[in-house]
Amino acid sequence: MVLSLFLSRVLGLVREMVIAWKFGAGIDADAYRLSFQLPDLLFFLIAGGALSSAFIPVFSEYLHTDREKDAWHVFSVVTTLMSVLVLGFIVFAWVFAGPLSQWIAPEKPEVWALMTTMSRIVLPAQYAFFIGGLMFGTLYARQVFAVPGLGPNIYNLGIIFGAVALSAFFTPGVIGMSWGALGGAILGNLIIPYWVMRKLGSQFRVSFDFRHPGVRKVFRLMLPVVLGLSLPGVYAFITQYFGAFYQTGINASLDYATKLMQAPLGVFGQALAIGIFPALSQFYAQKRMDLYRTQIVSTLGTALYLTIPLSAMMIVLAPEIVRAFYEGGQFTPQDTQRVADMLRLYAIGIPAWCMHPILMRGFFALQSNVIPVVQGTLTTAVFVTLILILRQTQLGYLAMPLAGSLAALFLVAVMTGSLRKKTEGLDLARLGRTCGVSLVGSVVLGVALWGAMQTPIGDLARSGRLASALTVAGLGLAAFWAYYFYTLKLKLPETRYLDRILKRGRAKSATPS
Repeated sequence: MVLSLFLSRVLGLVREMVIAWKFGAGIDADAYRLSFQLPDLLFFLIAGGALSSAFIPVFSEYLHTDREKDAWHVFSVVTTLMSVLVLGFIVFAWVFAGPLSQWIAPEKPEVWALMTTMSRIVLPAQYAFFIGGLMFGTLYARQVFAVPGLGPNIYNLGIIFGAVALSAFFTPGVIGMSWGALGGAILGNLIIPYWVMRKLGSQFRVSFDFRHPGVRKVFRLMLPVVLGLSLPGVYAFITQYFGAFYQTGINASLDYATKLMQAPLGVFGQALAIGIFPALSQFYAQKRMDLYRTQIVSTLGTALYLTIPLSAMMIVLAPEIVRAFYEGGQFTPQDTQRVADMLRLYAIGIPAWCMHPILMRGFFALQSNVIPVVQGTLTTAVFVTLILILRQTQLGYLAMPLAGSLAALFLVAVMTGSLRKKTEGLDLARLGRTCGVSLVGSVVLGVALWGAMQTPIGDLARSGRLASALTVAGLGLAAFWAYYFYTLKLKLPETRYLDRILKRGRAKSATPS
């Protein structure tokens, strides 16, 4: 799971590199970013993110208690009902895409026409994401992770193909990326998982049997998310909305910085969360809460251990990271500095954003959706309030990334306390030690990296894109090993995670061919 999502993030960064080189941070790039606001709003309104999270525990419960027929019946009914609902919303949004685009970006009339066109192209992709999420859920419950991992990769390849090849057939060329996104979504989230499910003997029949207790349970678990305004669900929407009040290029820049910040989130947050979700659901169904508590604390500790030093490195090396990935073509040095400033503030919240999906899966596995959504809604209010206050200062558009990081830290602190109470005790002392040791080590590494950048190494890094990439790779690798030996010396239990990876690597290299 980590490998597939790591590849997804790599392809995602390649996608952003292609977009930056091809379209820069101008009006077309802003229109492209904003065109996803309407589909994302649709996804949020009918709780797309909660659908699979509510479905997996119910499906797993039936599957792991010898009621497979009921499990597939629940899948059939939920798929049928959601197909009707989602297609209805898509048709409505497609018809009214024009006025909705004006409402989403009221201060940018120059992008309305292009934004409307591209929104209509990518809207049908939401059906693939919704139904694909259900199919992925059945595969996760059966411990099949490779195929769901292909979905984001194929989606990214579709957008890259759209930018490189399809853009030549449209005016403006940015429209080609929308068609690439649509094709990638359908292939990776519908066609391939459907084919694999059929090979595995999955069962589906059109059914509107909403009275089945399993079906009612799925929608009951979804209900709090439908009624809530959880921060992760509306974060990008709110950020892009406020970004539209600033000059051309801010929306695109915010998205470029967000994509860099989300790279560790996908590898160390989402992958760990998805990987442990079926296990947590199984432990809860079997009433093994001791195993549940051990597993979630261990996973949260691993996320902290890996992401706190990454956060420090991204704060110090932000300009070099942005230059290495984006600068060139239509993406100027001025764009690099602007995105780097945003990335530094986004990076503060990386550990919290990586812990959040793990905590969410912890609540979903307990079939408790109300608590995290209520807390997420409260945090959304905190997020918006922080933006409104901070944007009145000299920060300006930098208020959005800073407010997001502060809100994420607040949300994770509240959720951790609630989950501890819900599970009657998590080993927070272990998490606190991991956090403290990692913070101290990361601060020392950050100071050392900053010092290195004041030497000729920094001058070399600023001389070009390749030099920046080599500097980030070299300093990052040195910092990683220093951090690893420091935590190994202090006997952090999370070092065993890296020990296993290193031992497997040595074992494979020692195996004769």
